Amino acid sequence: MKELNLPLGEEEARGLSAGECVLLSGTIYTARDCAHRRMFELLDRGEPLPFDPNGAIIYYAGPCPAPAGKVCGSCGPTTSARMNVFAPRLLDLGLGGMIGKGEMSEETRAAIVRNGKVYFAAIGGAGALYGTAIKEMECVAFPELLSEAIYRLRVERFPAVVAIDAAGNTVYFR
Repeated sequence: MKELNLPLGEEEARGLSAGECVLLSGTIYTARDCAHRRMFELLDRGEPLPFDPNGAIIYYAGPCPAPAGKVCGSCGPTTSARMNVFAPRLLDLGLGGMIGKGEMSEETRAAIVRNGKVYFAAIGGAGALYGTAIKEMECVAFPELLSEAIYRLRVERFPAVVAIDAAGNTVYFR
């Protein structure tokens, strides 16, 4: 299993292969549908995103409130296909990649290849496990969206699988 430190550089992304298991450590950002719509409103107005997209990883998840003594509650992936309308533009802006559940569109796969980026798959139903990999959590934008706000997470040894690599190879049947 390969261990990667985030943010993810282009050389590192291009060195990954579909199907490879990885452990991610560093900073990731959560964003679901509502947060993506808000980010696009900012971009459409010429305003900056609430985080630097260059090399950043977005986790398609909404963290649950933390139980006593924990940083975060369960934090499992949501269905990635809902973010297909957003992913190509963010990848073109320098986003390092995404983490989510399930297959992405051909347009998103083409943007991954065009930009030398990567899409990681997380396991649905393993939210409690992912919550234990979160060591720090801070809301950085849209707090009124509650669990769908954008959170900056510092993770250690967050398990994922390379689902679409920078060459366009995928673990999904085509």
